[in-house]
Amino acid sequence: MILETIVATVDRDGQPNFAPMGIDLDGGTVLLRPFRGAITRDNLAATGEGVVNFTDNVLLFARCAVSPYVPPYRAGEKVRAGVLEEACSWKEFVVTSKDSGDERARIIGSVVHEGRARDFLGFNRARHAVIEATILATRLHLTGREVVLLEIARLQPLVDKTGGPEEREAFDFIRGYVGAWVEGAPVPGGRP
Repeated sequence: MILETIVATVDRDGQPNFAPMGIDLDGGTVLLRPFRGAITRDNLAATGEGVVNFTDNVLLFARCAVSPYVPPYRAGEKVRAGVLEEACSWKEFVVTSKDSGDERARIIGSVVHEGRARDFLGFNRARHAVIEATILATRLHLTGREVVLLEIARLQPLVDKTGGPEEREAFDFIRGYVGAWVEGAPVPGGRP
């Protein structure tokens, strides 16, 4: 089962990166599959450590996916990467194996520390819609804007019916990003 998280990493100079990423969690093992060219992939190759942040704040997912946004965070206990201030829980990990030979790397990490700040409220239909729209926005270079705009229009009623201010702001942020996207522009899919 793939879990939607925000993965925190740092580069060799300690510069943070926060990227939404689906991960597989099996006990004390984390499996990440970042694409070639992704900052997360480069950072994990360089430093070998990160934090998987579990949060129900969909605005963070949207901002971190398509911009170099660095949300409020604190240093991890056992790794240099950051724990989101908005994290419900987190797992700090160190890379134990990696296979970078494919378009998508296969990076396995061992959990070295974990924590919990509050209950995970879950995702209602609006939050799911924001997550789906965010994923679509990171695939613009593959599908084109028209396909993504059609899907966003299909998701809009879910946000209108069940969303609150945070979900509406996140959805509007993604819709604005997609509307402004120009083919040939830097690809957000390579950013996370």
